[in-house]
Amino acid sequence: MGGPRALAASAGVVRLLGGWGDGAGQLTVLGAWRGCAVAHGHSPAGVRAYSSGKGDDDSGKGEPSLMTKIFEGFRPRSADATPAAAAETGAESNALIPSGPEQKHHKVFVVELTRKPLFPGIYTPVTVTKNERMIKDILEMKKAGGQAFVGAFLVRDDKAAGGADKSGGGAAKRGRRGGKAKDAEASESTAAATSGAAKEAGGGAEGGAAGEGASIARLLEAEDPASRLYETGTFAQVHTILPGDTPDSAQLLLLGHRRIKRGATLSNDPLRVRIQHLKDDPYTSTDILKATSMEIVNTMRDLLHLNPLYGEQFKTLLTLTGSIDLQDMSRLCDAAASLTSADESHLQAVLDQLDVPARSNQVLLLLKKEVELCKLQADIREQVEGKIMKEQRRVLLMEQLKSIKKELGLEKDDKSALVTKFQERWDAKKALAPADACRVVEEELQKLSGLEPVSPEFNVTRTYLEWLTALPWGTQSPEIFDIVHAKEVLDADHYGLEDVKDRILEFIAVSRLRGSAQGKILCLVGPPGVGKTSIGRSVAATLHRKYYRFSVGGLYDVAEIKGHRRTYVGAMPGKLVQCLKLTGTSNPLVLIDEVDKLGRGHTGDPASALLELLDPEQNSGFMDHYLDVPIDLSKVLFMCTANTLDTIPGPLLDRMEVIRLSGYTSDEKRAIARRYLEPACAKEAGVPDGATSLTDDAMTSLIEEYCREAGVRNLKKHLEKVYRKVALQLVRSPDTLHIVEPPAAPAAKTEDADQDETPAQAEAAAKRQPAASKEGSEAAPAAAAPEVEAAAATRTVTYSGTEVVVDKDLLKKFCGPAPFAKDRFYETTPPGVVMGLAWTSMGGATLYVEAANVFGSESKGAMATTGQLGDVFRESATIAQTFARAYLGRVQPGNNALTQRALHVHVPAGATPKDGPSAGVTIATALLSLALNKPVAPDLAMTGEVTLTGRVLPIGGVKEKVLAAKRSGVKTIIFPEANRRDFDELTSELKAGVDPHFVSHFDQIFKLALEYDGPTPAAPPAVPAAPAAPAV
Repeated sequence: MGGPRALAASAGVVRLLGGWGDGAGQLTVLGAWRGCAVAHGHSPAGVRAYSSGKGDDDSGKGEPSLMTKIFEGFRPRSADATPAAAAETGAESNALIPSGPEQKHHKVFVVELTRKPLFPGIYTPVTVTKNERMIKDILEMKKAGGQAFVGAFLVRDDKAAGGADKSGGGAAKRGRRGGKAKDAEASESTAAATSGAAKEAGGGAEGGAAGEGASIARLLEAEDPASRLYETGTFAQVHTILPGDTPDSAQLLLLGHRRIKRGATLSNDPLRVRIQHLKDDPYTSTDILKATSMEIVNTMRDLLHLNPLYGEQFKTLLTLTGSIDLQDMSRLCDAAASLTSADESHLQAVLDQLDVPARSNQVLLLLKKEVELCKLQADIREQVEGKIMKEQRRVLLMEQLKSIKKELGLEKDDKSALVTKFQERWDAKKALAPADACRVVEEELQKLSGLEPVSPEFNVTRTYLEWLTALPWGTQSPEIFDIVHAKEVLDADHYGLEDVKDRILEFIAVSRLRGSAQGKILCLVGPPGVGKTSIGRSVAATLHRKYYRFSVGGLYDVAEIKGHRRTYVGAMPGKLVQCLKLTGTSNPLVLIDEVDKLGRGHTGDPASALLELLDPEQNSGFMDHYLDVPIDLSKVLFMCTANTLDTIPGPLLDRMEVIRLSGYTSDEKRAIARRYLEPACAKEAGVPDGATSLTDDAMTSLIEEYCREAGVRNLKKHLEKVYRKVALQLVRSPDTLHIVEPPAAPAAKTEDADQDETPAQAEAAAKRQPAASKEGSEAAPAAAAPEVEAAAATRTVTYSGTEVVVDKDLLKKFCGPAPFAKDRFYETTPPGVVMGLAWTSMGGATLYVEAANVFGSESKGAMATTGQLGDVFRESATIAQTFARAYLGRVQPGNNALTQRALHVHVPAGATPKDGPSAGVTIATALLSLALNKPVAPDLAMTGEVTLTGRVLPIGGVKEKVLAAKRSGVKTIIFPEANRRDFDELTSELKAGVDPHFVSHFDQIFKLALEYDGPTPAAPPAVPAAPAAPAV
């Protein structure tokens, strides 16, 4: 291997060895260099001269050695390097030593700049850290009275240095970890030789040698710690140095002198490089250049006028530099560039530019951008200051107005104004207030007058007086005791529910005779969806009382009812006090919803707290924990709603008057759907009149096969679904649908319309609409509803196509398969199966009781029950089994089917919990039917509790059970005799088609269920008696 490739390979060996290393390593490396030199045609003497350390370019003695020439050939040269500069760097041996800084300072310490470059003629402070050696040298030189010079270079940003980091980042790390170079001159010579070898390899004929030399050069550049700096920097004088807190830190004040170009790296720690002093290119002063200079000066003047910070910076610059020669274009451009806030790449481009006219154009562009940025900043500042000044002006004027009013006696301070406001509010109510409330308010007013506004007690007393003076002490809203009007309102809002309507009319009649309405506690109990909550709203409208509703479902905190103590932060009164403040009257109608779902927590029992509230004898002096003043609630009409009475505590239930709301019959559901639900659903879906209709068969199928529950809530959901499907079909036929949008109306007409309302219309509207909202949250929807209806009334939608008739087939397509298509499991019940009637919180239901023998079981006479039965239900099954054994012994003495075989009693729908005593007669009949192997009479259902002696006891939910039987198509129903009066109270429509039988003993049930006329099946085979135990 010879020629450039050999030199390049040898340079790589030197670099890979990480320096000269020890003596053996030096000899090995020098031997490799010597061999390459001899092979290249040079004498070994020159190589020996290099190896002995001779030939340094700073010595100035003798001819340069061969290796020195090779290294000088490797050193890259800039495109603009002049022969004079090359001769200057050559440092010939017989040249005179110059005295200027640019002639004798070729090696300088590097000061890294991070934000912006340092321009010539500009001062800048720099903080140096982790560079103890450089700081020490500078301090020693300053103490000796000399001048210290450094090279200020800007650090490349991540984007600019990204390629170098990616290509040589690992090598650079290895170079930094490799240790310090022992000889800076040797490192410089090595880099120069490598550069010359690369240049020589590039000039050769072989492409492979050139590629290897270039790769080695890139490797060396990546290892160089100065490669992350820009090549062009500033030759700067250290004007002042202030030592830092640590020996390796200091603050330097640098003054830029001239542009320099970074050369080879001499040492890494501290970073010291060889530099080349640069001069501006020669230029001729033309008119264009003069105009550019004048424009730069004018732009600087505008910039100083727009932003005062630039003025301060310019004054500091003049203070440090004395003055700026406007005729010197180079200095002017540098000073102008230093004032801008451009990014580092643009400023470095200005520093790199040696062509003064081109530099002036760059600086002028940066100044123009800076002026535009300042104008934008001024606009933003004016907008923000305008908003702030407007608000400050308003606050200042308000304070001045307050001071003027106070001086004129028209307004007092905040505390006096508060006391006056509370006193005026209380003066209007204290005539009807009780003595205790008057005493407390007067004491609190005196207390508030003596407190300072900054005192914590001041806000507590203020809030307390707010509540005390806001309550309607003795103020009642006028009531309407008109029976005819009440009947019309109740009939218009609700269909059926005659017992509830009669009770409301009775209450109104008593109030009319007494002249005042006494507070009562009514409890509406019924399954979901029967209209309990809506009845309360209708009663409030009937009596013209304010309406307030709050739910106690899941309530576990007593403070929600009786309030918090005032000692707590954020304390508030209870719901009843909030109700009185919101409604502004002492006789509202309060609906306590879901009273059967009261919770109980660690803070007390809310059900017990309701005892005082719902007791007519105690609520005349109801004591709220927050107010701590007796409040009269005897004029309040309380209504409660519940789904069942089982979970309501006995003492609380004793204070209520219970009104039961049973489920609706099919006819009642049909009437409600036709009269109320269908128009509402059509309006909600936007379906125009005459566009669709629901046939009677479809309505009957919807009620009986889809919506069998006691209420009508599920029926409404299905109707809404049907009308949504119809609306979709109408929209898909745009040719037959005509929509006329309403014209835009000004918002001011709403106030005019409200002002034009006559007193008669207002009174009529007051009778139909309760004035108060429920729990404060329903006021906005109630007020916005008339506006929405008015807007919708002006929008007309017409349909000119064929009417969409929803029949049973289309209903099945819209709603899917019917969930209750078949309620009866058996068309003809087999032996051991009897239909019973149940009553749940969801209404009435039919259920089957199945009894079967367990063959092969050794537990003779034992009975197992399944179907998720409750404790009471299982006890009824045990009673029925005992009674059935005894009764079977009387009817068929030889039949031992219930004693010699294991039994299993199951109630289908095992996922549904079942409990109660009313299935006793049903279980006993099923066991006897199994033992006699005879089915019960067809089309028969029964309910009742049986005793061990055969007595049939009364049950509850007669109406619900009749409804369930009619839904299942059962006509013959057996009831206990004691429930005859409950059946007689049913409407004629409900009793139509039902054949009731009232029994008091099981003998009557046995005759109706098992001794009917018909084919009697064969008796079951007799079970052999167990063998007698052997005598002992």
